[in-house]
Amino acid sequence: MERQIPKNVRQIGNVSDTPKIYVEDYVDTFFTQLCEKAGETPIGAFLVGDMQKTKEEEYVYIYGAIQMHDLKTDESGFVIDEETWKQAYEDCKEFFENGELLGWFVTQANIELTVSNNTLRLHKKSFPKKNTVFIMKDAAEKEEAYFVHKFNDLMEIAGHYTYYEKNPCMQDYMIANRKKNGMSPTETVEDQAAKNFRSIVHTKTGERKKKVYTNRIMQGVSACLILLVVVMGAVMINNFGKMKAAQVTLGERAGIEDSAGEEVAETSGNVTAVTGEAAKEEAKKTDTKQNNSEQGQAGNIEDTEKEETKENPNQNNEVKTAWEESTETASGDTQVNGSDGIYVVEQGDTLAIISRKMYGDVGHVDAICRMNGLEDGNLIYIGQKLLLP
Repeated sequence: MERQIPKNVRQIGNVSDTPKIYVEDYVDTFFTQLCEKAGETPIGAFLVGDMQKTKEEEYVYIYGAIQMHDLKTDESGFVIDEETWKQAYEDCKEFFENGELLGWFVTQANIELTVSNNTLRLHKKSFPKKNTVFIMKDAAEKEEAYFVHKFNDLMEIAGHYTYYEKNPCMQDYMIANRKKNGMSPTETVEDQAAKNFRSIVHTKTGERKKKVYTNRIMQGVSACLILLVVVMGAVMINNFGKMKAAQVTLGERAGIEDSAGEEVAETSGNVTAVTGEAAKEEAKKTDTKQNNSEQGQAGNIEDTEKEETKENPNQNNEVKTAWEESTETASGDTQVNGSDGIYVVEQGDTLAIISRKMYGDVGHVDAICRMNGLEDGNLIYIGQKLLLP
């Protein structure tokens, strides 16, 4: 079955030659780990993958790498013995059942990135098929060169692609190889280019979700502000009515006290004498009338508040729902994973949270960063698989 060309890719160099070489991201990370271990001693790995050919182009997909049991050297150059080949076939069968050994990788500090005659003979003997690949990487300078077997020679390729997709076979092999060799988290090296690409992918995939979350939060905040304004307005209206009523009452009481005894009231042209007892009775009537007025105003305000509540009964619920939705969305899935050495990033996860889940403290954040080539612990995305130290 023909493989589909990967969509999530990062171009390295000028990709104009044929065949087009695609290297999976975990394989590229594994190369970086081998460079850290190499030093002055060369370390090799066999390349696992498959080849595709169409009418227009030829493709080589490298989705696995198996570390050589022992890459020896002599006066003429590199030597791969039978025991190393035997171990490679066993590992390939165990972790890459349908994979094909289609090249090799060598790293060493200050290695000259050229193909010697001995290297060419060894490659033609070990990988005689057309378009097999030979990769060299300087462990000190981090420079690399890709060569392809064609025209009876190893021709250097100006560029290649790094692609990103699910690769459980390589993940399982890296975990098994780490346990076998006793690799510590400090032995890993960051892949800056891969980190930058993951950051871009994370930004693009999370942009829409961030907008949705932001809109929900803004809706919740707006609803809270509207409710606050309504409540404050009702309180102010109520207080204003009470203050006005109290002012009127005080003014009337003051007018009654100043009359002191009899008051003369003019009604329809007739003069009527009002005694002190009549004034008191009139004051009582005025107080009763004022109290009724205050109660009526309070009742009107309460009716107004009830009417507003009837008009918008879900206002508080909308605030609560928006807040709960943002909280519940941020909390993510609480299911514990990582028991197999790989942790899948969940909604709301940070490296500190992942460290506490897996180890009970936050002391492993730096180790997780180094193991997965993360310079910034905030640059992780949902669904990303992290190797646990």
